[in-house]
Amino acid sequence: MSEQSRRDLAQLLLPVIKWTPERGFSEARPLIDHALSLGVGGFLLSGGEQDGVRALSKELQLKSKHPLLLAAELERGAGQQFASATGLPPLAAITALGDIESLRRAARLTAREARTMGVNWNLAPVCDLDLLTENPIVGTRAIGSDARKVAQLVQAWIEATQAEGVMACAKHFPGLGRAISDPHREALAVDTPADQLKELDLHPFRAAITGGVASVMTAHVAYPALDSSKVPATLSREILQWLLRQQLKFENLIASDAMTLPGVTDGRSVAEACVQALRAGCDVLIAPGDLDTTLDALEKALDDGTLDPERVKQSVRRRLKWAQWVSPPNDWRRPSGADTAWGALLADKVLRIEQGPVPPMAGVTEVALVDDDDDVDGRRADRTGIVEAMRLAGNDARIVSAPTTASAGPFVIALFADYLPNKGRFTLRDDTIAAVQALAAQAEAMQRPVVLVGLGDPRWVQQLGMSVPTIIAWSGDRVMQQAAGRGLLRKK
Repeated sequence: MSEQSRRDLAQLLLPVIKWTPERGFSEARPLIDHALSLGVGGFLLSGGEQDGVRALSKELQLKSKHPLLLAAELERGAGQQFASATGLPPLAAITALGDIESLRRAARLTAREARTMGVNWNLAPVCDLDLLTENPIVGTRAIGSDARKVAQLVQAWIEATQAEGVMACAKHFPGLGRAISDPHREALAVDTPADQLKELDLHPFRAAITGGVASVMTAHVAYPALDSSKVPATLSREILQWLLRQQLKFENLIASDAMTLPGVTDGRSVAEACVQALRAGCDVLIAPGDLDTTLDALEKALDDGTLDPERVKQSVRRRLKWAQWVSPPNDWRRPSGADTAWGALLADKVLRIEQGPVPPMAGVTEVALVDDDDDVDGRRADRTGIVEAMRLAGNDARIVSAPTTASAGPFVIALFADYLPNKGRFTLRDDTIAAVQALAAQAEAMQRPVVLVGLGDPRWVQQLGMSVPTIIAWSGDRVMQQAAGRGLLRKK
């Protein structure tokens, strides 16, 4: 095996650089240095401060011998990953406004902020249809359930993103909308007939391809009707080569979802899964596990004929083509003041009041936090955004564990509950329901009205079945917490 072949294979790997509040990117330094020495094709950035991300991106590009793909998952604006960047509501909240221009503008703002940080690949939009309540992973990440409407909106998002010089990514092919378990936790299969999948689930992906989407991300889910071998789509030549390449005529970059997830590693090691994914038709592998172990496995597969050398060269060429496409200067189009101001207002605009009106708050507002997501691993926003926004507006808002005599005004219960990776549930925990009911009963015993704030998919709040004024805030992100705080004080 030649050194050039190993470097070619390395270009198809995108390890993850994780930021922590305590150490910044310093813990990732050994990985970064080693990955650059191997010649990887890029990185997935997870977390960070805007200035730190900008400096890191510049350093990575300067130290690399070829242009890099620097990806991030920015489904809800650049603020989803990067502190001090603009956070946006979930796609479902924006599209609920019925204004396609708002969707385009959200995509443009996200892309412009990403570019200024050197992030040139947004792993969005989600093209999965929101078809099943019992789906534990899609929820408000999806644009909607109507395949034709979603197709139109997907195309608008992609065109707006790529007009700003940032790659978009249609995911998760051929669609996660019918999954009833979470590939972050286990292997799963979707048993829907092929004609149904092709007529509905694939429709947004067809629109994405027609719109010139730079990349498609694969699903770690098996679709027996599309491939009788029952391997996940990420590992399926039938789904990637025949369906995506031949039938749908997609010629751009195919990216895997994270290769360390159980949905693709069930019954095989990460390195074995990486070999199978490249053989099936993936061009780049995100989170490919230990770089040396995976590269050794890929080299061996190339030597023994498991991997076709021409197949690898095609992927190398595709990766380089798109890395060059996104390589103009990072300040190509900076977001304007009007852009960021609009982004801040969008969160207020998508708030929805149910069973209202919301009664006027007292000078002192007590807010109890009930977190149905506190048992789920993963980095999430702190839970202080509501009270901070209210205090900024002059209200003495306080986080409490139960109603007290300090206030005679409405008692606010903020429920954090959403569809999250690794959660694996689509119903509230029993202790969550009991906590909300107990708090409401205590407030009512003190003759104080109760106001619910739902910080997540609206369906979670609906499970409580409570007939009290409710603010639907769509997600637990800081931007939506702050919007909810302002919404509580809004004069009707």
